[in-house]
Amino acid sequence: MNLKNITQPFIKYFPGDFSGNPMQRQTPKVVFAAAEIAHFEKPELLFFNEKLSEEIGLGKIENSEDLAFLNASAVPDTLTTYATAYAGHQFGNWAGQLGDGRAIFAGQIQNAAGKKTELQWKGAGATPYSRHADGRAVLRSSVREYLMSEAMHYLGIPTTRSLSLSLSGEQVMRDMMYDGNPEYEKGAVMMRTAESFLRFGHYELLSAQNEFETLKKLTDFTIENYFPEITSTGAAKYAEFFQAVADRTANLMAEWYRVGFVHGVMNTDNMSVLGLTIDYGPFSFLDEYSLNFTPNTTDLPGRRYAFGKQAKIAQWNLWQLANALFPLIKDEKTLENILNSFTDNFWQKHDRMMASKFGFDSVLRKDGEFFTLAQQMLEELKIDYTLFFTKLESWTGNHDADSHFSDIFYETPSEENKAGFKTFLQTYRERLEKNSVSAEASAALMRKTNPKFILRNYLLFEAIAELNEGNKDLFEKLLTALQNPYDEIYPEFSKKRPAIYNGQSGCSTLSCSS
Repeated sequence: MNLKNITQPFIKYFPGDFSGNPMQRQTPKVVFAAAEIAHFEKPELLFFNEKLSEEIGLGKIENSEDLAFLNASAVPDTLTTYATAYAGHQFGNWAGQLGDGRAIFAGQIQNAAGKKTELQWKGAGATPYSRHADGRAVLRSSVREYLMSEAMHYLGIPTTRSLSLSLSGEQVMRDMMYDGNPEYEKGAVMMRTAESFLRFGHYELLSAQNEFETLKKLTDFTIENYFPEITSTGAAKYAEFFQAVADRTANLMAEWYRVGFVHGVMNTDNMSVLGLTIDYGPFSFLDEYSLNFTPNTTDLPGRRYAFGKQAKIAQWNLWQLANALFPLIKDEKTLENILNSFTDNFWQKHDRMMASKFGFDSVLRKDGEFFTLAQQMLEELKIDYTLFFTKLESWTGNHDADSHFSDIFYETPSEENKAGFKTFLQTYRERLEKNSVSAEASAALMRKTNPKFILRNYLLFEAIAELNEGNKDLFEKLLTALQNPYDEIYPEFSKKRPAIYNGQSGCSTLSCSS
């Protein structure tokens, strides 16, 4: 691996705490603090994403030094590992300084094409921002993030990526459901990558501390490195940056709705300024369609981060980022216009996305009513979101609807509901006839928009259980399936959540520690 090519521009450019003091504390006036990795003594590499490593310019594992680097056992002497400071609003409340509590940066690698990628361990030890925690991670949560971030990538959704997953060789105590019943679990460490891990909270912290010069420096750094399309100067440059963040966020929300992804904990510290899906905790794909579904037990009973609220919360989070950037922009009207336009921007993206899911080549005037009708029907009849579109794609209208769609319902529909479902299908066929493209082109549009495979929580639950017993078979099958989500590689994965997993802790319901 090209470890000698890892650079650390972030810590050379910004003020930091180089003391190496691991005490968990406030670190005012700095953007990062040096943080030493755990130097695990008996780690075991489980999975290595060699394809990704080659793509980002890091290369193949060639020696024990490379292995030790991935396992968070040792790093080259030339690197100063570090954690960054950020703040955030958690469940709508200002939480103050937070920071990388379980993440430690190695630095940045650049590939032959000039693309730069940040490298970061998760679960490699405590940092000054660990907030009375140990900075460790468990196999359960690490497997979930490793697989899901890769699944999102292959679905075509902006996301952080997974480079490696290792057992740390330690036992880590976790209270999985926050119910006062902690247990020891296998410790793990993963290395993840992203173009940048910068979050809304990085800017919030500096603004809240009145560190406006550093805020300007960080925003300039962000624009120069990640938003080359921005060419304005002065305050207009920062307004253009905020507009770009809002646009990327709206796009991300539409993509989440396309595949039925629920993040579960959309705090501002979990929002990427690059519009990436970041920080995989109590996430879930939808099984049965429900706008009110949240997989996060910590989000009950208010359901702030429920599936149907994600776009609204994204806008709320953007308001907080706007407040943070105001000292640079100093134009309330411009910020308000960008924030208010987010709603129209999102819904236009949403409706174009829904049109593609149904195979419509354009959005007609009354399609909004049709999409609302479809969503109401999906929810009332407790229909599997993914399987519905898979079946719809293959339904020609010439065969019996009852048998064709029989396995998409989580409850047996009444005769009245069956009749209503058939009426909806007729309405759909009539709308489809208004397309300006062929039936083949419409079907092709549906195939590239609607995944046949999603990484359901029950499959993750089973894979984690097997891995805990030393069996990698299901993990590897899921890895193959998620790399081909628009094909049916394993038909056994294309089915509803089995009833035995209804309400299963760690499967249907999770906590933030998951």
